[in-house]
Amino acid sequence: MNTEAKSHTLQAAALMVAAMLTIGIIDNYVIHLAEEIGLWQFHFIRGLMTVPLVVLLSLIGFGTLRPVRLGRVVLRSLLSAVAMICYFGALGLLPISQVLAGLYTSPIFIVVITALFLKVRIGPWRVLAVAVGFTGTLFVLQPDPANFDLRILMPVLAGLFYALAAIATRSLCAGESTVVLLGGAMLALGLVGAGGLIWLALFPVEAPPGPEGFLLRGWVWPMWHAAPWVVLQAVGSVIAVFMITRAYQLGEPSLVGVFEYSVMIFGPLYALVVFGQGVGPWQGVGIGLIVLAGGIIAVRNR
Repeated sequence: MNTEAKSHTLQAAALMVAAMLTIGIIDNYVIHLAEEIGLWQFHFIRGLMTVPLVVLLSLIGFGTLRPVRLGRVVLRSLLSAVAMICYFGALGLLPISQVLAGLYTSPIFIVVITALFLKVRIGPWRVLAVAVGFTGTLFVLQPDPANFDLRILMPVLAGLFYALAAIATRSLCAGESTVVLLGGAMLALGLVGAGGLIWLALFPVEAPPGPEGFLLRGWVWPMWHAAPWVVLQAVGSVIAVFMITRAYQLGEPSLVGVFEYSVMIFGPLYALVVFGQGVGPWQGVGIGLIVLAGGIIAVRNR
């Protein structure tokens, strides 16, 4: 590896770690949103804030907003939106360590989906990675068959749709600008949020107070206590996604992707230090196994 390539790799690693640190911090505050407003209002208002930021990125030269294949971008955006609805919905109800564990099963789903449906041959190392990652997920989520809670499936669904969006990005959206994909995902989330608000306005349900009502709560106004956290999410998510995209442009994806797992350190560590939200020993083992599985998949993809 020459000096320039090493420099780009170091820059990519630094950007990815910075992005994961940002996500690990800001996503801990979703619980504050869940106490006052609903999931659908959050995504609708965040969409109103983030889409102009994406337009600004295009205007200053980071990519076009014109898609090459509109239908494919729409499909990828919807898959990404469903993943984020499940992810943020789970953040309002579950500890961040469990939610991140579910989301980062996505490399495992990518291997399984490409093997079963795209007929890509997988070797014994990837099979081992799937087994290790699945075991780690069970350790972190700790499902109780005698008292099963459907909420623990939300992070895993987030991981599934995140994987589908990743596959769509690679196989359907090659050649699309980063700004198009970022803008499409943010716009789709905003529209899904608007749809959820309209549904709850037409068919209202009684939402429990606090975070338990996050998924069922309709429009709430005023929302002054939640507003700072929505702004934090809007600005922080655009910055983080931009850094992630730039990291993958600068460095070898299979190497850069390993640093994405640093969020599973930053998120729970911040929750522990700031909120006193600890991680049990078996959950710690599970997080380690998921990171190991992702590392195996990344190395075998090189």
